[in-house]
Amino acid sequence: MKLPTQEKVRYHLVRWVWVPALALVAHVAFPSGSADVAPLLEPGARSDKEIVAPFNFVVNKSEDELQREAEELAASAKPIYEFRQRAYDSTVTTLAAFFSSVDAAGDQGPQAIIRAARDYGVPLTPQEAAYLSKGGKRRAMQQALVRLFDRTLAQGVTGPGVLQGEQSRELIVRRGSTESSVLRDQVLTFAQYLNRAKQLHPDAGSSVGDVLYLKLVRQFFRPTLIPKPLETERRRNELRGSVDPSKYIVRAGDRIVAANEVVTNEAHERLVTLHQELLRRGAATTYSIRGVVGPLLRDSLIIAIFWVLMVFYRRETYRDLRQVGLIGALFAILLTQAGLVARSYPAHPEILFMPFLAMMMTVLFNGRVSMIAAMILAVVVGLQPVFHDVPATFLCVVGGVTAALSVKTLRSRSNFYAPVLIIAAGYLTGALALGLASGWSIEEIGLRGFWGALNGLVSAGLTFFLLPVAESVTHITTDLTLLELSDPSRPLLRRLSVEAPGTYAHSVAMANLVEAACNRIGANGLLGRVGCYYHDIGKVKNPQYFVENQIPGNNPHDRLKPLQSAQIIKAHVTDGLALAAEADLPDAVAAFIPEHHGTTEITYFLDKAKKIDGGQPKNIEDFTYPGPKPRSMETAISMIADSVEAALRVLEDLTPQKIEEAINHIVRTKVNAGQLDQAPLTLQQMEQVKSAFLVVLSGMYHNRIDYPESSGGISAAWQPATAR
Repeated sequence: MKLPTQEKVRYHLVRWVWVPALALVAHVAFPSGSADVAPLLEPGARSDKEIVAPFNFVVNKSEDELQREAEELAASAKPIYEFRQRAYDSTVTTLAAFFSSVDAAGDQGPQAIIRAARDYGVPLTPQEAAYLSKGGKRRAMQQALVRLFDRTLAQGVTGPGVLQGEQSRELIVRRGSTESSVLRDQVLTFAQYLNRAKQLHPDAGSSVGDVLYLKLVRQFFRPTLIPKPLETERRRNELRGSVDPSKYIVRAGDRIVAANEVVTNEAHERLVTLHQELLRRGAATTYSIRGVVGPLLRDSLIIAIFWVLMVFYRRETYRDLRQVGLIGALFAILLTQAGLVARSYPAHPEILFMPFLAMMMTVLFNGRVSMIAAMILAVVVGLQPVFHDVPATFLCVVGGVTAALSVKTLRSRSNFYAPVLIIAAGYLTGALALGLASGWSIEEIGLRGFWGALNGLVSAGLTFFLLPVAESVTHITTDLTLLELSDPSRPLLRRLSVEAPGTYAHSVAMANLVEAACNRIGANGLLGRVGCYYHDIGKVKNPQYFVENQIPGNNPHDRLKPLQSAQIIKAHVTDGLALAAEADLPDAVAAFIPEHHGTTEITYFLDKAKKIDGGQPKNIEDFTYPGPKPRSMETAISMIADSVEAALRVLEDLTPQKIEEAINHIVRTKVNAGQLDQAPLTLQQMEQVKSAFLVVLSGMYHNRIDYPESSGGISAAWQPATAR
């Protein structure tokens, strides 16, 4: 890959330096720094300016406040205990099986009862086995245990020590799919279970029966009320997560602290929150490298889109440093004015001078360039933090696009009235759309429409007054300048009409041809007309040496050599350029002077020299115009028109067919000579040019009827009266 040369790098660098420069303008102009909008003033400090909320934002609770509120809310969640029906059923079933086994072993003696009890994990002494061998004692013991389980385990009993660490006064007891709130004191504990057992003792008077009864009470106990710590904690976490972090809302336009006012704790809290919100939204901060570099890079990337478009689609503009500089200056003016609005009236982006930029660029370049520039700048403006809660992007696009579309032709001061009305209608429609969507009042919609209309009026005035400055800087020629140059009372044209009337008449006739052809193919017809007015201005130096200004029978070339005559003819090009420079004619108009001849030969005197010298002259360039060849559609058409208009003056008995053949011959000659090689004309456009010429020339050379001489008319046979 071939590396670019230093010259090429320098060529692009001087044009692209505008991109970071404009991003820097935006960074400085807008209150994008969080420290600019919300300085972090400590409580007790005095504010040196009024600080107003630029948009709605929420003040959140501190971490301590959130933690405290979350724990308070979590503590309100009651612990969950689940009743285990299976535990109760298992206990009752096991108890019944135990006594059935003991009943079966009762007739076999105490040892058989001991072995039967051991199968159920109940160790019995011989005395306790002897006690259970008695049928009455055994049935009373069983009935007491069944009643105990029915009155305790069936209701729910917690395990030993479970409720000792429970802080909540109430519990949630779940039975199947139903839950009920129960006071902690009403829940049976293992100790209360033992107390109930003592109250239901079947044989309190027997020491053996007492020990055996309590042994069985403990042995067959199964807790039926089980805590659910994981589920309880899950509910508490849900409650912790449900804490609303927002404390209160600060509305856009609310005053946070007044000028010279002491900052309170609440104001400090709001300033800190606003500072953080600006950072979160992408605002720069004067104390952060990231906060500065990020917005600069962001704005540079957006603005660079327009420069890329110039490189690929507006190369003639990109090549001209003055035009690139003007675009950069217009962008900088818009960004600076937008920054002032952002600092003073951020709620009213409809007063940004986007219509001014769009109108200037439409007149100087075209509507497409203007619309793209307006939309790109609208994005840059809308991305500024101060405009985040304001429809700045939308209103800027509306103002810029309507202004770009409204300025199609600008040929008089009255042409500014329609754009103002269109811009006003655009802003009013945009305000109406936003108002209907956002619930604005009729007054607010009308106010925004009024400010937009006033913006259009001011922008039109600025465009009218600053346009001449922009033209002089960029050397771009607008329609207004061309109209001024077409005034016949201008010194050069007045001099041409007086000193070289034939050339002036030829220029006017040629202008009609060129304007019609240019308008037919979409070229600049006004430029073509004005260029024709000045294309032969150099002939005022020696008007008598050009046939259209000569009196019949008096041709000064008859007394000169062909070379001398050719030099005089050629000189009207250089003389014309000198006069154009003195009159400060725009480059686009002055280009017609050399390009309408291109590098064609001065054939009349070249042929004359050949006859005298008996061959080819030594230096053919002495009989060739200096050029350059036509480089625009307008100058190319003027070259053809110049030859056609002059040629038809030589022909007699002109008919439309004869005119058409003459046009085709001249066009074919210019093409074959390579004179149109540099002109951006297509074959289709060439055919359209010839058609336009034919229409105009057929009208110019139409036949007229004979008027009777008796009525003062002139007929075809008329002859002037001979002098007596």
